[in-house]
Formats: sequence, structure tokens, C-alpha cells
Amino acid sequence: MADTFRKETLDKDLSRVGEIEAATSALNRPMVGVGIAFLFMVLVIAFVSIGLSGSPAMITIVAAAAIGAYMAMNIGANDVANNVGPAVGAKAMTMGGALIIAAICESAGALIAGGDVVSTISKGIVDPAGLAETHTFIAAMMAALVAAGLWVNLATAINAPASTTHSIVGGVMGGGIAAAGFATVDWGIMGAIAASWVISPLLGGVIAAFFLYLVKSLVIYRKDKIAAARRWVPIFIAVMFGAFAAYLTMKGLKKIIKVDGATIWMIGATSFALSWAIFHPLIRSQSEGMENRNQSIRKLFRIPLIISAALLSFAHGANDVANAVGPLAAIVSATSADTVSAKVGIPLWVMLIGAAGISLGLLLFGPKLIRLVGSQITKLNPMRAYCVALSAAITVIFASWFGLPVSSTHIAVGAVFGVGFFRELWTARSSRRRRYLAMQRSQGGAINENSTDEALESDDTDSQPSPEVTRQRRLVRRAHVTTIAAAWIITVPATAVLSALIFHLIRPFV
Repeated sequence: MADTFRKETLDKDLSRVGEIEAATSALNRPMVGVGIAFLFMVLVIAFVSIGLSGSPAMITIVAAAAIGAYMAMNIGANDVANNVGPAVGAKAMTMGGALIIAAICESAGALIAGGDVVSTISKGIVDPAGLAETHTFIAAMMAALVAAGLWVNLATAINAPASTTHSIVGGVMGGGIAAAGFATVDWGIMGAIAASWVISPLLGGVIAAFFLYLVKSLVIYRKDKIAAARRWVPIFIAVMFGAFAAYLTMKGLKKIIKVDGATIWMIGATSFALSWAIFHPLIRSQSEGMENRNQSIRKLFRIPLIISAALLSFAHGANDVANAVGPLAAIVSATSADTVSAKVGIPLWVMLIGAAGISLGLLLFGPKLIRLVGSQITKLNPMRAYCVALSAAITVIFASWFGLPVSSTHIAVGAVFGVGFFRELWTARSSRRRRYLAMQRSQGGAINENSTDEALESDDTDSQPSPEVTRQRRLVRRAHVTTIAAAWIITVPATAVLSALIFHLIRPFV
């Protein structure tokens, strides 16, 4: 009896020890990422210090490099989720595969197409004449970097996809106002940027909802789904490749090659034709022997989704690396030449810091926002994720054509919202859906009278809610709508105020 009692006591003690170890491991896991990020910043400091040994401006440049590395990691942790989140949420990619593909493509975009020249005053919102004094300019740029990095870090911590472009714009504006007053800001440009808070998500949402409507109407709600898929899926994929070709030419490769509008359209049309010629027989072959159900159709979108995630990551690396290294390059130029230039070259070592920081931030902290965008706002499958990815490319093309300043973050997240809200509307009001249910009943199909849109798309029709409940069903989490919208609205003013405060703190030391 005593032995049994001792054994039970020992088992309980070991169980408690196991629980403590598991809890400690869970607590330490985030600290490992923080430790690696800190080590990266230390390595950047050492690398720059050795390269600039003996330079009178070494301390300033080293500090700016560390801050630039911090900003780059925050961009990777927050912004890149928009590119791969939908594909991960749709289970077209695993989390590990998405992180590896995005890290490689982000770095390639930054190093190959990131450009060798950037504007020192982000988006032209501040008059360079107001920051002509070198030390004032350096302090303003450092304040902008610190403020933007801190804000994006906070947004990541509260699970809010924030626009890093808007963060750095707000930082530059706040630093400029602190250095030279309100008159130095171009308020017309700031008004256009503020308008993009509304334009970006609305455009992304409407375009994504439109393509989801086409997918439902032309494929999902057809009697012979496989025949419809053979006809339309190659066209949908070709539209995506044509849009991405134009998108990459217009945005991702704009710093390598200069092309006019007609050439961009020609490149897009050529890519459309080639991709259709490739995928039309491929989809027909892949669909042979498939069951006439939506689960089969989902498989046809998986490879295009992986490709779209890679292309979006490449274009993002090419465009948004400037958010991290632009102010850093400006500081390096100002300290070297002792003058402020409207445009400056980006040294290779500066671009490497940006590319490495974005990739490391993605690998260490990216999964949190990837899960949010991919599955927590609304449920995505490959067809819906396809609509989100396509919307991101088409919206940027449309906005750029009309000169509208838009945020890729706002577009992608707006597209996710658009897909979710459209599904709510479709489930409650679609006459095509009601006719489809009637047809299934008349043919003795398994779908019962209370089937929902989600059930139709998953081929799972058991235990569905009543029509009254279906009409009220919410497929988008409202809490995320509120949190994300609030973060978007206050990003520029918050980073501006923070940058102004930081400017006054660091100005005496620069």
C-alpha cells in the first residue's frame, strides 16, 4: 500500500514538473525570437562599425543602421502576411512552405528590383527646403524610422495588419513638422494619402467580391461542375497571370525598366494568352476522373495560389524595402556629403540589411499575422483565396493607372473582408443559390432545405441551421473589423506624433 501511495505521489509530482516545463517552454518561445532579432541588430552594428571604422560619422550611421534593421524586421513580421496569408488559410501551402517561399521572394525582389535610388522625403510630403540643415534632416529621418518601427511593432503585437508605407509617411511628416513647422508639409498629398485609407480596402473588397461572384455563378452552382471548371478555371488563372505580369512590370520592376501604358497592357495580354494555352490542357488532364463536387475544384486552384503568393512577395520586396532602407540611405548620404539631396543612391550593404531584416522578421514573427489574414478574419478556401490574390494585383494596377495612392496592406485585407461580406450577402439573398437548392431537391440530392452556402461549397450538408439563422449568420469577425480599421485610421497621426516627440529627444545628440 505504501509503495502504491509513493508511486502515485511520484506520478503526480512528475506530472506537475511536466506541466511547469511545458508552461516555461511556452513562455520562452517568444523570447527566442526576440533574442534572435536582438542578435541580428548586434551583428548589423558590428558589421557597419567595422566597415566605417575611423569615420567621424560612424556613431550616427551605426545607430541609423540598427534602427533600419529593426524597421525591416517589423515590415517582415507584419506586411508580408498579406501576400501568403490567403494561400495558407486556404491550405494551398503549409506555414513552413509559405515562410520559406516568401522569404526567398521578398529578398529577391528587394535585391533584384529594389532599385538603386530612393526619394529622401517619403512620398514628397515634406518640402526638402525645410530640412536643408544636415543635422536636422538626420534627426528627422532617424525619428521617422524609430516611430514607424515602434508603431508597426505595436500593430503586430495586437494582431492588426498595418500599412508600413503609411507608418513611414506619418513618421516623416511628424519629424518634418517638429523640425520646420506645419508649413513644410504638402497637405494636398497628405489628403490623397488619407483618401487611400478608404479607397484601398473598398477597391480590394469590391474586386475580390466580383471575382468570387463569377466563380460561384460560372462553376460552383453548375450542374456539371467539372465541365464548367474545364471551361472557366483556365480563364480565371490566365486573368491572374496577365494581371500579375502587368503588376510586376508596373510596380515590381519599375526601378529596372521603364515602360509606357501600352507596353504594360501588351505584356499583360501576352501573359494571359500564354498562361491560358498552358493551363487549358493541364486543367483538363488534372480534372480527369474527379468527382462532380466542389472539393475537386479546390484542387485546381492550389498551384496558381502558390505562384501568386511568390509573385506578390517579390513585388512587395521590390517596393517596400524602401520603407526600411530609404531613410537609412538618406542618412548615410547626408553624413557622407554633408548635404541633403532630393534623391540618393542605396549602397549594397544598406539593401542587404533591408532584405535580410524583412526575411528574418517574417520567419520569426510572421506566422501570427499570416494566421489572422488567412483564417481568423473569415474562412478561406482556394477559390476565395484566389479572388483575394487577384484583387491585390488588379487593384494596384487600377489605382496606379488613375494616380491613386493606395496601400498593398489595405488592399489585401480589404479583399479578405470583401470575400467574407459577399458570402454573407450571397447566403442570405442569392436567387441562384435558391434555384440550385430546388434543383438538388428535385433530383433527390443530399442537400436539405436548410443548407448554407458554406455547406454547398464544402459538400457537407448535415445539421445545417434554419433559414432564419442562415440569414443572420456572420461570416466575418466584427472584432477584427473594428481593430484593423482603428489601426488604419490612426497610423499616420500616431506615427507623426511619436516621430515629433522622438525628434525632440534625439536632436541634441545628433
